[in-house]
Amino acid sequence: MFPIHDTGYEGHREFPLVNTTLIILNIVIFFIGISMPQLLVPGAISYNEVIYELGMIPGRILAGKGLYTIFTSMFLHAGLAHLFGNMLYLYIFGDDVERAMGKIRYLAFYLASGVGATLFHIMSLVIMPSSLIGNAVLTSGVNPFLIPAIGASGAISGVLGAYLTLFPSSEIEVLTFWGYIPIPLRLPASVYILFWFIYQLVLGLFVVFTGVQAGVAFWAHIGGFLTGIALLPYFAKNIRKDLY
Repeated sequence: MFPIHDTGYEGHREFPLVNTTLIILNIVIFFIGISMPQLLVPGAISYNEVIYELGMIPGRILAGKGLYTIFTSMFLHAGLAHLFGNMLYLYIFGDDVERAMGKIRYLAFYLASGVGATLFHIMSLVIMPSSLIGNAVLTSGVNPFLIPAIGASGAISGVLGAYLTLFPSSEIEVLTFWGYIPIPLRLPASVYILFWFIYQLVLGLFVVFTGVQAGVAFWAHIGGFLTGIALLPYFAKNIRKDLY
């Protein structure tokens, strides 16, 4: 189900400068990375080199190296579908959360949620038994501690957690498909976002208990979401009453 519109905050619609800037940055960095990777990483001749240099590699972080990649990885994407999906969610849900928090608070909240997502992703690997790490190596061909994690989805998951808390009764217009036929639906934000979270949790548990790598950092999504909910009271102390 693709979200296409929401009814979150229908009051004065101040332009979401930070959210829009984040979207533009992600898009620009992606296209620079695939067309002129040397501008992001000096000497790089491919986007893969950019990903391995600026992506968040759990083993490197645990060794205390490349800590800056916790942030740079939030602005890298694996492909157009990855980029489009993340930016769609950020566009639909991020503007209202920014209006609720204010620009500076929202930016700090977004980055903090991304950090929380990274920590959850790393811990999901740390607690995985060594035998299952071996299964992961067999199924993916690579040690999961050495696979770069990239994408804005961890930070955006924090935005979803904040949105659920702030606007649980708002409605989300979604587009689903019956075969090739598009079908528009309206769902309460609480239903849509909680369904999304349960989906992430089920697949995240599957990864932890089987070691099978799905190519998606589900625990980064889970961690970002929970971080967003936990941090919201500290970033939304001055929420305007008209939001409700």
